[in-house]
Amino acid sequence: MKADIHPDYHNIKVVMTDGTEYFTRSTWGSEGDTMNLDIDPTTHPAWTGGQQGLMDRGGRVSKFKNKFANLGI
Repeated sequence: MKADIHPDYHNIKVVMTDGTEYFTRSTWGSEGDTMNLDIDPTTHPAWTGGQQGLMDRGGRVSKFKNKFANLGI
């Protein structure tokens, strides 16, 4: 293996959205840094099964629904 081509692998602290902390090893940041998560498996709908709704920005969803209303989708 070539020397000095791999990133530094060190210990960091990860803080979840609910305040839970754990230590892990990562190439992110530097030794002893803290990573504060905005989204994690305890809050994200992909893992919790929460409601996911489409945001209609600029009427795009409405325009799509009107365009394909005759298809019965």
